[in-house]
Amino acid sequence: MDDVFAIILICLLAIVIIVPVFLIIRLYVHDRKQEEHSVLQNYPLLGKMRYILEKMGPELRQYLFNNDREGKPFNRKQFEYVNKAGKYQSSLLGYGAEKDFKENDYYLVNSMLPKMDEEIKVENKPTISTQIYEVKEENLFSRKEKRKKSQIKPAFLPDEERVILGENTVKEPFYLKGIIGQSAMSYGSLGENAITALSKGLGMAGGTWMNTGEGSLSPYHLKGNVDIIMQISPGLFGVRDDDGNFSFEEFKKKAQTPQVKAFELKLAQGAKTRGGHVDGKKVTKEIAEVRNVEEGKDIDSPNRFPGINTAEELLHFLQELRESGGKPVGLKIVAGNEAEVEKLVKAMKENDIVPDFITVDGGEGGTGASYYELAYSVGLPAFTAIPLVHECLEAFEIRHRTKIIASGKLLTPDKIAMALCLGADLVNIARGFMISTGCIMSQVCHKNTCPVGVATTDKKLQEALVIEEKKYRVCNYLVTLRQGLFELAAIAGLDSPTKFTKDHIVYQSQFRAFSNRSSVEAK
Repeated sequence: MDDVFAIILICLLAIVIIVPVFLIIRLYVHDRKQEEHSVLQNYPLLGKMRYILEKMGPELRQYLFNNDREGKPFNRKQFEYVNKAGKYQSSLLGYGAEKDFKENDYYLVNSMLPKMDEEIKVENKPTISTQIYEVKEENLFSRKEKRKKSQIKPAFLPDEERVILGENTVKEPFYLKGIIGQSAMSYGSLGENAITALSKGLGMAGGTWMNTGEGSLSPYHLKGNVDIIMQISPGLFGVRDDDGNFSFEEFKKKAQTPQVKAFELKLAQGAKTRGGHVDGKKVTKEIAEVRNVEEGKDIDSPNRFPGINTAEELLHFLQELRESGGKPVGLKIVAGNEAEVEKLVKAMKENDIVPDFITVDGGEGGTGASYYELAYSVGLPAFTAIPLVHECLEAFEIRHRTKIIASGKLLTPDKIAMALCLGADLVNIARGFMISTGCIMSQVCHKNTCPVGVATTDKKLQEALVIEEKKYRVCNYLVTLRQGLFELAAIAGLDSPTKFTKDHIVYQSQFRAFSNRSSVEAK
């Protein structure tokens, strides 16, 4: 019997010691002979560790080495805000802000006599039925929490404060009871579970909108009772014929969809000032049918609309869509410099065709897939672009005829308020809503391998995204944003966030505060 145990023990030792040693030797010999990597040839084992650590680098920095305010594109505190707002409908923190207040930055102006709750113009009925997590117990290695039903205040704009798109230009204007909506995110860039959770959550919150992105209107955008802005890109997805040409017949079908309240012509996007791209691995049969493209093949949009070569031609196309569809039509742009913006705005004035809204996307905006040189170095940031567009429209005396929708890393109430101060009327958010559906910023949106099932069309990976749980987080996050925005308006002495102006923001530069935004940005 003892001999049997001895044999078993020897076998186990062989497995535990001999097999790993054999594998290491084999790896060593392989790396010494390969010609692709110099470091592996000279230092096989240490070199292999280098590549392993390099691969793990983003995760190590995100969770271990970056402090709470260092991470990019969003730091840990911003990421934490979205998750707390979505799970607990809360934005509370303790002890104080982890910020270097000596750094150059924008700051909101507080009034010495802020508004009281009863002075605020806000509509809080009917309340919203949602579910919020409640922490029962929290220790170092354990956490007990439970989701419970809850009624929350919606923080709507009252009728007299509503923002209206197309008020004097179309038969069916778009009335908005909230300032914050979901930025363009296509079905195909995001999977059906994520789009459905967003649609249902935004529909529950009400007073908002959902931009389809350039991937056209899918059945999943219509799952929730939410208003929709349908984006039309140079690829013409969803409004093109079999040959890829624009189809007024398909456009009118979309315009007759009750949930579609407006259209957006996309000239550019902050993180990719060229046409959009979707990897062929993401293009399923259903996505191909929605976009009228080939299954499994890469999708690349042209840089601009085919056949449109001037600002005048673009504006006349916009006017034709507005007359044909009877609904508001706007533009999405990235500002390059004052001359480029002025050229477009001057054409609006001379042709007497002003878009119902202009979406100004900052160069720091997000994307499902872009190229390094575009994402890092093209297009002005949002806080420079917004006042540039706003002031150019004012100079040509047409600012009152359109609305500005701002986007570009505006996922907290303070950043939203600052965008309003700089000239925006409304705000779009994309990545904040992605985080509310479970995004952990793994930055593999372009690979179809999103580990939490958000930016992927892989059915298996999407199983982890439970729509009936995430929809509440989407709803809670949006409502928390609106409530925070009303709070900031009251602190500024305003009865509504629609009344933020340049007088309510300052720029601190080396201990001196400036209120002239343009001159500060120019410096």
